[in-house]
Amino acid sequence: MSDSIKHECGIALLRLKKPLDFYLEKYGTAFYGLRKMYLLMEKQHNRGQDGSGLANIKLDMDPGTRYVSRSRFTGNNNIQRVFEHINSRYDGLTDEQLNDTEWLKQNKAFTGEVFLGHLRYGTYGKNSVENTHPFHRANNWMTKNLILAGNFNLTNVDELFDVLVNIGQHPKEKSDTVTILEKIGHFLDVENEILFEKYKALGYDYKKITELIVENLDIQNILKNSSVDWDGGYAMAGILGHGDAFVFRDPNGIRPAYWYEDDEIAVATSERPVIQTVFNVPFEDIKEVTPGSTLIIKKNGEVFEKEILTPRERKSCSFERIYFSRGSDKDIYNERKELGNKLVPQILTSINQDLRNSVFTFIPNTAETAFYGMIKGIDAHLNQVKIDEIQALGENKTPEALREILEFTYRAEKIAIKDAKLRTFITQDDDRDELVAHVYDLTYGTVNEGKDNLIVVDDSIVRGTTLRTSILKMLGRLKPKKIVVVSSAPQIRYPDCYGIDMSKMGEFIAFQAAIALLKESGKQSVIDDVYKQSVAQANLPKEEMRNFVKDIYASFSPDEISAKIAKILTPAGMDDVEVEIIYQTLEGLHASCPENSGDWYFSGDYPTPGGNKAVNQAFINYYEGKNVRAYC
Repeated sequence: MSDSIKHECGIALLRLKKPLDFYLEKYGTAFYGLRKMYLLMEKQHNRGQDGSGLANIKLDMDPGTRYVSRSRFTGNNNIQRVFEHINSRYDGLTDEQLNDTEWLKQNKAFTGEVFLGHLRYGTYGKNSVENTHPFHRANNWMTKNLILAGNFNLTNVDELFDVLVNIGQHPKEKSDTVTILEKIGHFLDVENEILFEKYKALGYDYKKITELIVENLDIQNILKNSSVDWDGGYAMAGILGHGDAFVFRDPNGIRPAYWYEDDEIAVATSERPVIQTVFNVPFEDIKEVTPGSTLIIKKNGEVFEKEILTPRERKSCSFERIYFSRGSDKDIYNERKELGNKLVPQILTSINQDLRNSVFTFIPNTAETAFYGMIKGIDAHLNQVKIDEIQALGENKTPEALREILEFTYRAEKIAIKDAKLRTFITQDDDRDELVAHVYDLTYGTVNEGKDNLIVVDDSIVRGTTLRTSILKMLGRLKPKKIVVVSSAPQIRYPDCYGIDMSKMGEFIAFQAAIALLKESGKQSVIDDVYKQSVAQANLPKEEMRNFVKDIYASFSPDEISAKIAKILTPAGMDDVEVEIIYQTLEGLHASCPENSGDWYFSGDYPTPGGNKAVNQAFINYYEGKNVRAYC
């Protein structure tokens, strides 16, 4: 993605099923869990760079002995700083101490059996340590302690906050993380009290009651009561103080979560290849957490799934497939290739089938897989062209004629190389744009001036700022006949409200283009009517709201909007180079990612009622000139 869009979060939950002595004997270290957690987190660092944290629970500790550890850092290299901080606790220990698992567990932090790690990008709130997961809701009762981390955004925080207030709580802030923590915490308390009264009435002493609560605490019931009013996308993980753990996924499967278990470990992460790599297990053995269900890992090591909310239509985030998740996942890699392949007919039409005078490339590196898919499609087309030309030779199939046909190929080049050392430290807009234009270095001599088409694959175009201020200016220096920018994603028209930082309507280049077309064609009334309709429904229950913003785009075809986008993004002084922008179609997206049909940012079809509420508020904010988020 040439535009910088921050997004998502990453979770990693690990339960060691064996005593620490087992890992020391088999793997030569008492810190097996810490080593694996470092890898699980580091291999998901793409999911959040604002902060990271790690929590650990020790099982079966005596009263008066610390059993919860937590370390959190923000800023640069935060994962490394978390583990450096933890490792510093073991400095100066003797070999005997480092190999004495019981001594370590009794005396040193992070030597327990249950780990929960998190990587954060903050779409809301300050990027302070206090806002960094995992969160800890502490209590003197072990079974009332709750540690929580997640990849989520709820659209109805205001409603949920009021629910907490109405049951007598006083939350310290109005954010979805605190709201979820306190909601689960409330019903965790309730479940504890129910079991306490039950076993007390049966005559058990307090110590035995605690043991029975540990054995019989019903996580399924706690989460069912907690989540009844949630609206959003989420994959969250939690640990209870006594050692039970869970991973809970929203009923539309918007946010991803995967898990694996064997006789040594149980593990859950936001991305599947992480588990494959860290534990060297095959693709087929890793399961997806079922939407609407929770993966439960009991203190006794039992692992199972339980349905919490009735699954709804699967709407897994397609942006995960296009850009956010690492492309090392088998399915995601193939889907990204197919996204590139699906664009070939549009590309060929744009260049009038002229492969002899066309150069293919990609910017940025995240678009490389889609580029390979496009090249595969170009190969298939070219093979058919060669078959047709050979057949057209008829009786004139001379070696020279055949060789000329067979040796013809397209040109694929590495046109731009990003200069990672260049920093845009200048803050004045004009000067900064000039500096940004030099973030990439060009490979000169790859394009024939005034003759070649230059086709550039990008994975998605959100705001288009980098295209206008940097990439197109840079490519223009090569003086091609035509520049065709190809987006493997469709036009981004609507805000996300489920964890991706795309909340302000006016920032989307597709929206800017549609607004400009409406004004140019004398249809300002459409904009005004959408505003009036949006305001009229602003106080309705979210379940009754409609997405009237679709009317902004209804008057124009996708091609008309793409053409306007190209005009807006073409820098001044490039009149001698034609610029065209091609977007993936919705049909091409769905055909490429058939199991992940969450496309609300492209289609406006939100999977939850809160989505319509968010897009409604985003348009009102745009119309009224308010540069603020549409949701918490």
